[in-house]
Amino acid sequence: MSKLKLFLENFLVYGFGGIISKVIPLLMVPIVTRLIPDTAHYGLSDLCTTIVSLCSALAILGMYDATYRMFFEKDDVDYKKKVCSTTLLFTLGTSFVVAFLMVLLRGPLSRLFFGDTAYAYLLYIAALSTFVSSTNAIISAPTRMQNKRHIFLITNTLAPILSYTVSIPLLLRGQYIIALPVAGVVSGITLEGAFWLLNRDWFRPSLFDAELLKKMLVIALPLVPNFLVYWLFNSSDRVMIANLLSTAAEGIYSAGSKLGHASNLIYTAFAGGWQYFAFSTMREENQVKSNSMIFEYLGIISFACASLICAWSFPIYRLLFVGDYAQGYVVSPYLFLAPLLQMLFQVACNQFLVVKKTWPNLFILSFGMLLNVALNFILIPRIGIEGAAIATLLGYLSSDIIVCAALIGMKLMTISGRFVVCSGLLVGYCIIWRLCFRERAVVSFCLSLALILAYLFAYRDDIKRLARNLNAKK
Repeated sequence: MSKLKLFLENFLVYGFGGIISKVIPLLMVPIVTRLIPDTAHYGLSDLCTTIVSLCSALAILGMYDATYRMFFEKDDVDYKKKVCSTTLLFTLGTSFVVAFLMVLLRGPLSRLFFGDTAYAYLLYIAALSTFVSSTNAIISAPTRMQNKRHIFLITNTLAPILSYTVSIPLLLRGQYIIALPVAGVVSGITLEGAFWLLNRDWFRPSLFDAELLKKMLVIALPLVPNFLVYWLFNSSDRVMIANLLSTAAEGIYSAGSKLGHASNLIYTAFAGGWQYFAFSTMREENQVKSNSMIFEYLGIISFACASLICAWSFPIYRLLFVGDYAQGYVVSPYLFLAPLLQMLFQVACNQFLVVKKTWPNLFILSFGMLLNVALNFILIPRIGIEGAAIATLLGYLSSDIIVCAALIGMKLMTISGRFVVCSGLLVGYCIIWRLCFRERAVVSFCLSLALILAYLFAYRDDIKRLARNLNAKK
């Protein structure tokens, strides 16, 4: 199978399973916000998810990526089962410890995240959700690593449907705060049970290997700070908004991030197919060129989509949301592009992982995170929730620029001049949109089309070549 076909199949088909699990909640946002009249209640539910994302990263301790890396080290099936079994036993232990500490420290955690110990009971739900999501990441890994894409089309469709059969009745009964967190637990347990039935043969306690665990931890532990930095990138703004403004403002920001995070559909499709593609092709001679071209192509697609979101965010929010939730449109374009910049960062940083050097990721990402947090302190009190979104975007942009410069210097990446020009065009478009046409959709859309046409012209030869290659494989 050609590398192009391998990547596209994983990106479009395998990743589609992950998309389904996110597109259903995305489509449900306007309905859910209508059922939760107080934005503060919606903000509390979102902050509960924020806690789970942090604690899950601490529970997994980078072992998911280490499992992927070691799984492809050998073609021996027994060795692969040993990798999976060792990882699961280790993750079960760490997940239990983290969940227990969440319950034990529920008072301080509630005060830190919610600003009030009255909501400490949410930590019980968050602890269970953390345990389920952390262990499920490992239990589902063999399916991903065997590239069984069709299974995700089924499991990731059923899980969110079941989730909303739980949350909607709870919301109708007035359980505004716990409905969504409880639904998340139900969805996670359902998905984990399904993957356990499918993958249980890959996990045997007798195959636990302490020496193998040490080797995996050498890869995994340096990644843990990276995950924590990612959490600060994606979630510190929510905590800071809740503390510097209010949980009601955080609820509006959360609603704004939902359309903005529609880009997570692209990111999820990418993540679903990327790891298998990246590690299965990492020994090929032209790997640097292939990785660099994927970086550019994904970048251009991201820029084009972001320009369209800028154009249509205002009318979309006026149409779909009511009350204060409609003000979330101001953050959606920034938060749409931010995950895509994160995706580009991960594509570039894969070069470090291939050569088994994970520490540069931490330093580069940490700089962007510190810039993000610093800008949050400056911008949130001055321009509100839009300041938090801008800070997140600029943090990722700085990280992308630094990592590209570092990899180019190490001869692990190449960036064409046309990509630099295309990036500058997007910056110019965003500035003009923000200052002049933020609430004028038609004008913004025309400018967006002009930008997209410029991108198509710049990459016209690549588009023709890709089309020929795809036709030749049919």
